Amino acid sequence: MEFINPIANTYIEQYSQATPSYLRAMYDTTMASHPHAHLQSNWHQGGFLSFMSKLIHPTHILEIGSFTGFSSLCLAEGLTENGALHTIELREEDAQTASNYFKNSPHAAKMNMHIGDAKQIIPTLTYEWDLVFIDADKTGYIDYYQLILPRLKNNGLMIVDNTLFHGEVLEAQVSGKSAKAIQAFNDYVLNDASTEQTILTIRDGLTFIRKK
Repeated sequence: MEFINPIANTYIEQYSQATPSYLRAMYDTTMASHPHAHLQSNWHQGGFLSFMSKLIHPTHILEIGSFTGFSSLCLAEGLTENGALHTIELREEDAQTASNYFKNSPHAAKMNMHIGDAKQIIPTLTYEWDLVFIDADKTGYIDYYQLILPRLKNNGLMIVDNTLFHGEVLEAQVSGKSAKAIQAFNDYVLNDASTEQTILTIRDGLTFIRKK
């Protein structure tokens, strides 16, 4: 399901320039050659993440789901001078690709790659998070939320991707494992009194969650 007319998307990209231009080559390479290129945040969404990071000016960022590193480097744009981004990727090959991009970026010293199961890695990272981005396996979203929330700063921001899941959550009868998991996550967050949330119709749905 298309939430925004493709012509509007083209116009939006033409008049949006928050995405770091140096990332164009890596973005295009992933789109052209990776068998799962659809998992990459699109160019405009990357700019949106960069824009939000610059507004927040975070010291500690956590990302669940690095893929090849495009969203990671967009998020890193707003880090403080002594800030750090920690990103977790399950697939070793994608993690290595991302790490190589990190080493050749302006943020090399601030990037920290963790390879493996996020549910096991998150508890070992004892930072207070200013900004969190979740874009990983949909069936794990509630678990990630529960693990991260205690260490999210008050008024800290959690951004969660794919919360409209290709429009499947809009169907009268939600079917499919991932769509059902996203619907369960959306219901869970809605009923959590410790946070407030809003969903934006950017790409496949981005939920903004603020810890009260």
